[in-house]
Amino acid sequence: MIYHVNARAPREGNGTKERPFRRISDAAVLAQPGDEVLVYPGIYREQVSPRHGGTEDKRIIYRSVEPLGAVITGAEEVSGWVRQDNGLWMIRVDNSIFGSFNPYTVEVYGDWYFAPTVRHAGCVYLDDRALYEALTMEECIAGEVYAPSWEPEHSIYKWIAVQDKDATVIYANFHDIDPNTRKTEINVRRRCFFPDETGRGYITFSGFKVEKAATTWAPPAAFQDGMVGPHWSKGWIIEDCDISNSKCCGISLGKYYDPENDHYFTRKHVKSPTQMERDALCRGQYHGWLKEKVGSHIVRRCHIHHCEQTGIVGRMGAVFSVIEDNHIHHINNMQELGGAEISGIKLHAAIDVIMRRNHIHHCTMGIWCDWQAQGTRISQNLLHDNQRPACCAWSEGGMESQDIFVEVSHGPTLIDNNILLSQVSLRFATQGVALVHNLMLGTFTCVGGGTGTRYTPYHIRHRTEVAGFMHFLHGDNRFYNNIFVQGFDPAGEIRRGDPNEHERVCGTWPFDEYPTYDEWISWFDLDVARPDMGKLEKYHESHLPVWAKGNVYLGGAKPWKHETDCLVLADKPVVELTEEDGRMALKTNLYDLIGAFRAGMVNSDILGCAFEPEQRFESPDGSAIVFDRDYLGNTRGVGVLPGPFAAPDAAEKPLW
Repeated sequence: MIYHVNARAPREGNGTKERPFRRISDAAVLAQPGDEVLVYPGIYREQVSPRHGGTEDKRIIYRSVEPLGAVITGAEEVSGWVRQDNGLWMIRVDNSIFGSFNPYTVEVYGDWYFAPTVRHAGCVYLDDRALYEALTMEECIAGEVYAPSWEPEHSIYKWIAVQDKDATVIYANFHDIDPNTRKTEINVRRRCFFPDETGRGYITFSGFKVEKAATTWAPPAAFQDGMVGPHWSKGWIIEDCDISNSKCCGISLGKYYDPENDHYFTRKHVKSPTQMERDALCRGQYHGWLKEKVGSHIVRRCHIHHCEQTGIVGRMGAVFSVIEDNHIHHINNMQELGGAEISGIKLHAAIDVIMRRNHIHHCTMGIWCDWQAQGTRISQNLLHDNQRPACCAWSEGGMESQDIFVEVSHGPTLIDNNILLSQVSLRFATQGVALVHNLMLGTFTCVGGGTGTRYTPYHIRHRTEVAGFMHFLHGDNRFYNNIFVQGFDPAGEIRRGDPNEHERVCGTWPFDEYPTYDEWISWFDLDVARPDMGKLEKYHESHLPVWAKGNVYLGGAKPWKHETDCLVLADKPVVELTEEDGRMALKTNLYDLIGAFRAGMVNSDILGCAFEPEQRFESPDGSAIVFDRDYLGNTRGVGVLPGPFAAPDAAEKPLW
């Protein structure tokens, strides 16, 4: 069955081509496995909740007939602003339009929220740009720059809302702009395309523009809100969409609502939020967290931007998914929200998740894999400018910036063939990571730290079932065929939130205190039939070994002291990212400096197994990986060139 939807139809119809529905929600009530919903260009001001899911062989497809022509928005246009004596503009909105969810009374707050100020889920938009929420009427009247903002010139536009009986009264400072002559909107709906019920699987959502919803704070041990998402189901495809201006998260692949574990620390205070993470994990098994029921989604070719918590979020529900060919940028740039859930992509339990060929930039951080990054692969991505601009002050409660953050995971986590150009390439509060054939201009931070005594789980290989829990010994990391360049001045200004003084030199040297494999294995008396358990106790709590080979260190980057098969040159290479007609490219002389130095081919057997899960660095189906393809997909031959390119001239090709 094909249902037709056209917001511009002269009157409501029955879903046929001749008499289409005017609302997507009408089709979403009826669509069954195998059906397709064709949505014609227009603006759809509604919150769509698909009533039914498809099946693996009979998907339900929602498709914008004209790519990005169908716009699903959580906002409503408003007019009739009245100028006030204090220079502000005012509009009065009857609360009946909000139903049971008034975003101007709902606070964006919860577990792992660190900012000292709390904002609301509502927002005001001027010509598709979000205005900044003032905390007081005096701040709104002053209309001054918000110092932590990454876009200070726009941060002077403010709004504030107050409740007056049955109405929300919104005041806004538009400066010299008359809002009645421009497009002004306010958040009304919480989400845009998201099932109210869990288990609505195998839906394709294709080609839509989605914007301006009043989503709420989405930490991992709480319900994870998003403008678009499968809501704890399996097999969604979200493709070719433009997703922007979510108050919090653009796409949620994450957690269901569990009333006994939702924002537990915020509500009760008596158990640590880390304990709530373990509880959420174990309760998830009861609530159907199995490979057969949850995850295996695809998010591809989407443009995700100007969201204020994450572009894509997911706790547990993103397992076995593929996130590819997306352009994600300008996430958390307003800096109004602060806490431990902010990134271009933020996933907990990214079990067998593949993130490849994404372009991620101008985000507080690019990719954050937190807890249980097991079988996770981050490959062929371009990340840059994921750092606070020089013009900004530190935002209280804000997060440090880096291209990639892997946290409290036992691995295996594979990071290969990426171009990482920000000031920090990887925050390393974890173990069991392999970096292969990357180009990195930034440093490692948090090596050996950031984990405390947090016991975190690892899993049966390529499954969600828990195999065990362990705290972190650190190490168990592999570095093969990377290029490290000292891309930033290690003596530059140290600002709050930037790398510390001892973290400002690029390379693998922070692992100098870590043993080689031969040193480590010699501790355990393998040739003794009955080894002394007490004698070995200290070794069971010692750092795990590190492997490094075939790496290049340039311009002051430093190698691990045990690495011998590497190239170290003081020469400072040119590595510049250029943009022309929207295409990104590198301007570099890297390969002139590298000259004839070559490395060996790397594969899963060389990388071996991550220590705690005893799982090989391999594909989700268990097959071996041979790293014979580069960033662009070119084939590496005999005489392997370090870094993300198979041949020097490949670096001159468009990167995105």
